[in-house]
Amino acid sequence: MNALANTIRRGARLALGAALLATLAVSGQAWAAGKYKIFLSMSYVGNDWQTEAANMVKAMAATPGLKDKVDLEVQVAGTDAQKQIQQINSMVQAGAKAIVIYPISPTALNRAIKNACSKGVVVAAYDGEVTEPCAHNVTIDQKQAGTVTAEWLAKTINGKGNIVLINGVPGTSVDRARTEAAKAVFAKYPGIKIVAEGTGMWSQATAKTELSKILATNSWDKIDGLWMQVGCFTAASMQLDAGIADDKIKPCAGESANGHRVQMLPPGTVKGDGAYRSIGYRSISYGSPPYSGALALKLAVDKLDGKDFPAHVTLKLPLVETSQSKLCKTGSIDELKGGCTAFMPDKVPPGWFADIYSQETTEVGFNAALTGKPD
Repeated sequence: MNALANTIRRGARLALGAALLATLAVSGQAWAAGKYKIFLSMSYVGNDWQTEAANMVKAMAATPGLKDKVDLEVQVAGTDAQKQIQQINSMVQAGAKAIVIYPISPTALNRAIKNACSKGVVVAAYDGEVTEPCAHNVTIDQKQAGTVTAEWLAKTINGKGNIVLINGVPGTSVDRARTEAAKAVFAKYPGIKIVAEGTGMWSQATAKTELSKILATNSWDKIDGLWMQVGCFTAASMQLDAGIADDKIKPCAGESANGHRVQMLPPGTVKGDGAYRSIGYRSISYGSPPYSGALALKLAVDKLDGKDFPAHVTLKLPLVETSQSKLCKTGSIDELKGGCTAFMPDKVPPGWFADIYSQETTEVGFNAALTGKPD
């Protein structure tokens, strides 16, 4: 009986050992191949911009220069900062070498980020900033985005009139910086009155819902202009549906959604029966480039390879006014280098963001942003 028991125990130990070795073999594949385990930590994902940014990170990881270096895993926390904190801590425990983050808060993640840094993990936030000193930030100047667009709108309406504001995702550094900067500009014009303000969550659909609520008490003839972090395309579409003539659409300062950029093109450039066409829309369009996450990943790998990664990388703010609009017919790298600003409607939906090109991320372009695969 004892011999049988010993045999069973020995067999069990062998089976357990084999299972453990198999597990280690699977989990160690990236290490054995010399790859860096890197996580993409996303917060809010309910809009086109976040999808594009994630696509460009995935595509960058799969480019010839990085595919043999990077083992990328994506996790989504939603709008719950505590969940993102827990995920970051788990990433560190799982052996992360770098974590690329879209932060839900500039401060709430700091302790988890500091802990990651203390373990030798490279932490890089993109678009939204974090204030933990050990982290790297890759962003545009969000205050500049709010300031320049608000100044354009104020001058376009001659410093007086009723305006509507549609903001972004509350709690993020991006939304706060843009909105505070814009309001500071409007406060300098006694003749400008903010008659309504909504939370657009950087989503065309949410912007439409918020505008519909606002229009219940403020008709279009009582609105002189709009400042929208996302939603100028939607605002113009709603006016066109209401029978307002193309040249009477209210001026809008907003984002680089392709629908907005197409509407800004000279009338007749892109024809159609609906709103996704060119009307010479009086607008200024700024971009918070979706390639920022891809650049953060690239720079994080550079640091793991022993190269420099500045504490803060400030991207050039893409700005396009109506007179500067230019159609991208194919989306080729040559066209992007040439400064085209909008893509054909049959290639991308109107909510898709057009500012995808950077000389620092030429590995990823139109196809990468659209599909998540390298160009």
